[in-house]
Amino acid sequence: MSVDPMTYEAQFFGFTPQTCMLRIYIAFQDYLFGVMQAVEQVILKKLGDLPGCEINPVQVRKCTEKFLGFMKGCFDNLFGKMERLFLQLILRIPPNILLPEDKPQELHPCSEEEFRLLQEEIEQLQKYKTELGTKQALLAELEEQKIMQAQLKQTLVLFDELENAGQDHGTSDFRESLVFLVQNSRKLQTIRDTVEQEGKRMKIL
Repeated sequence: MSVDPMTYEAQFFGFTPQTCMLRIYIAFQDYLFGVMQAVEQVILKKLGDLPGCEINPVQVRKCTEKFLGFMKGCFDNLFGKMERLFLQLILRIPPNILLPEDKPQELHPCSEEEFRLLQEEIEQLQKYKTELGTKQALLAELEEQKIMQAQLKQTLVLFDELENAGQDHGTSDFRESLVFLVQNSRKLQTIRDTVEQEGKRMKIL
């Protein structure tokens, strides 16, 4: 097989020419093996029909393998020549041919210095893109912090309201205010349950 990477041809075909030739080689080889197996089966059948034949299947297999080795050697020799012709004349793009995607390079060629400057500009743009992404991430984080600060402020206002409500009822400590709020909540639940039970009893009567 050829060791030339043939990257330009691979760009055009979508596969390397060497891979194409390898698949053709494997397909021919598989076909050759299949034919030899079929021939061997025909020989064994014909020998089985001959009376007094002393040739056994082991001898037939040895002869088949020997003939297969000879055929494979001839095939490899012929395929090597065919591969060289294919890779040189059929699956190779001439050096004076450009693919459509490379036409702009022919119309607008650039010197080594221009190419170097272009690479530097690309690196600067990539750096700017990275910095822009970092800035956007920081802005998103700041926005999230603003939302958390607003929520925290609401929580502090709620605590202040609870504390003020406790002071109005004679409890100065925040913990006492919470206890007072829980007790009142339980009382309200008890009253609600009592009212619901009375309502059900009145419906029954």
